[in-house]
Amino acid sequence: MHNLSSKNTFWKLFKKLSNLNLSLFILSLIVIVCIIGSILEQEQEILYYKLNYVKYYNFIFFLGLDHIFRTVWFISLLIFFVLSLISCTLTTQLPSLKNARRWKFVYSQKRLSVDQYSINVDSSDKYSSINIIYSLIRSNFFVFARNGSIYAYKGLYGRVAPIFVHFSIIAVLVGSIYGFFCSFVVQEMIPIGEISHFKNLAYSGFYSSLPSHILPHVDDFYINYYDNGSIKQFFSRLSFYLNNNRVFASKLIYVNQPLNFNNVIFYQTDWQVNGLRLSLGKSYFFQQNFFKRTENNQVFWVSSFSISDAKQIVLVLTNMDNSILICSDEGFVLTQVAIGQQFYLNSTPYCIENVILSTGLQIKYDPSIFLVYLGFFIMIVTTFLSYLSYSQIWIYYGKTFLNFLGSTNRASLLFEQDVILVNRIYILFSHAPSRFLLKNISLLR
Repeated sequence: MHNLSSKNTFWKLFKKLSNLNLSLFILSLIVIVCIIGSILEQEQEILYYKLNYVKYYNFIFFLGLDHIFRTVWFISLLIFFVLSLISCTLTTQLPSLKNARRWKFVYSQKRLSVDQYSINVDSSDKYSSINIIYSLIRSNFFVFARNGSIYAYKGLYGRVAPIFVHFSIIAVLVGSIYGFFCSFVVQEMIPIGEISHFKNLAYSGFYSSLPSHILPHVDDFYINYYDNGSIKQFFSRLSFYLNNNRVFASKLIYVNQPLNFNNVIFYQTDWQVNGLRLSLGKSYFFQQNFFKRTENNQVFWVSSFSISDAKQIVLVLTNMDNSILICSDEGFVLTQVAIGQQFYLNSTPYCIENVILSTGLQIKYDPSIFLVYLGFFIMIVTTFLSYLSYSQIWIYYGKTFLNFLGSTNRASLLFEQDVILVNRIYILFSHAPSRFLLKNISLLR
């Protein structure tokens, strides 16, 4: 008895979640939070907020507005809204779907509400139920008949579509919560020819785990330029090792063209010049780091090394066109050499073997993408379907009377046209005198 009472109490509380005003209030809060998250920059360094929001950065950090979509209170709002939708679906929408599929026959005026229907028809004419049913079918109604009563409906999709709108919203929200707990984002800067492990986490969900069996290998990286020297696009060619076995041949990725491998998505986001590799003579090799500089909106990379106790050589790289400027420590350009070309300094042969580049990849894993996209697809389709009118017709007749009743939830004028069409078809195919079949029509709005 105690368990039954507890279940009833729980069910009553659960039904209260289906309150429309409560759902709209929660939805309004979610919309406001999303607007704040769109206006306020997310996932920035602490110093960024201290410099740009001097008076409010403590408040921002206290509420977690710098990562608002990952806060516990925002996820709690989503969960509460999902529970409200589930409650509405179970207590209101599904019972109405069951009623919509039920055949509702009418046999007397006593079974009808006086406020909804107005019936006052008497006639000595005999009516053909076959012609009535045929007229309704020709007007695209689904018709059921039993014991002198006819029930017909049209546009059931418009009646059940709002239920699937609920399901689609639930799918989107559940997918978002699932992605919050199980997704991760990694940022990696990988040199050409190297294999990388997932190490530099930008974000990880509470229950996410990094796939240690997937190892990306950067086969190549190159840049395309416009005629004016500005960067047009940069490309990376990747291959993959799965459990230490190479399983995926080289695939080219670039900005706005990511690669999906085992549901892990690789985005081309950045690149970096690390240094260059030189040879001295034929047997000695060494590396020099490059340092990035910007002057007059022109980006270039500089490196230097000593060729004697009192003399240095400066190497300047302006773009990736395989040419490097050799300058003196006073800033004079001595020569320009190509990668792989031999040159002499103090009668000593040098050669720049290659420029060491790294490609910047953003690596994402989000298992909720399919569920979220499916939810949005169903939402779009069912939203359009929900604008279809759901119309019902009841007819019951005897030897000397016929009563016609109609109901529609939308587009009353279109329903009136359907009724007129039914009447015309009946007159056309009836052997009775050509007079109006429908003596009285009541439209429920």
